[in-house]
Amino acid sequence: MSDRAQIPVIDVGALVARGGDRGDVARAIGAACREHGFFYAIGHGVDPDLQARLVALAQRFFAQPDDVKRAIAMERGGRAWRGWFPVGAELTSGRPDQKEGIYFGAELDASHPRVRAATPLHGPNLFPAIPDFRETVLAWLAAMTRLGDALMGGIALSLDLPEDWFAARYTADPLVLFRIFNYPELRGAEDWSVGEHTDYGVLTILLQDDAGGLEVKSRGGWIAAPPVAGSFVCNLGDMLDRMTGGLYRSTPHRVRNAARRDRLSFPFFFDPGWDARVAPIPGCPVLRDDASERWDRASVHAFDGTYGDYVLAKVSKVFPALREQVL
Repeated sequence: MSDRAQIPVIDVGALVARGGDRGDVARAIGAACREHGFFYAIGHGVDPDLQARLVALAQRFFAQPDDVKRAIAMERGGRAWRGWFPVGAELTSGRPDQKEGIYFGAELDASHPRVRAATPLHGPNLFPAIPDFRETVLAWLAAMTRLGDALMGGIALSLDLPEDWFAARYTADPLVLFRIFNYPELRGAEDWSVGEHTDYGVLTILLQDDAGGLEVKSRGGWIAAPPVAGSFVCNLGDMLDRMTGGLYRSTPHRVRNAARRDRLSFPFFFDPGWDARVAPIPGCPVLRDDASERWDRASVHAFDGTYGDYVLAKVSKVFPALREQVL
């Protein structure tokens, strides 16, 4: 694995505070987006006590037997696509991942118009019967949504756009999806916990524990994205690659838990609204369509539709059995 490139660490405090000199931050983000499609965010202002509670609750949940965890199985979440799945139930490129996890999203009750319309990926969450679990997850969703909005403001500035450019067009009502993953220790030397893939939307904000195992496909080869204390790993999704004509990269990544213990990760996806029709940013022509080099051989630049269309086609391949049951 190449170590010729390193993912930059960027203090995003000026973006979060909505003050100070945000130009330098934006330029650093722009350079990272062009070169890596990944960066570490520090200075983000997210409450460390909230983070510690989230980690402790996740550890408590995954320590339970599968029969107990099955009380919030995804099959019970229906079209909302929420709940727990066991190791091997989720697919990447048609191969079972070596992880288990819980899916969450914006908490919507039965009166919400999208829930009444039976819109996929919208509805109530399933929470385990563990004290403070629900409150902690909902507080995390709120904190990550605020951070996502601030970071997208920095990405807009890095493209010489108004700071609210994405918020005004795509993320005023974002599709927010949150996962808690537990990766058991791998047994086979050639196994991957999660194979090569890209994310679907515009921005992923990842909290990872100190086990390591995340790898990023740079121009010079695969590089590690090891834990950096106090940071989030941020990476771009397919829709931002499409909007920028490939200037900003949706970079493939993968996970191999080589630690001799379980690994926890907490990816939060801050994505365009369900009905948002994704199109290139004016003045951003397609620089290079890398479909022939992508893990799935698909062209993000050929896509024409709403983000709901795109994400539903993607997640339907992740849980094909569940798709047949509920979609």
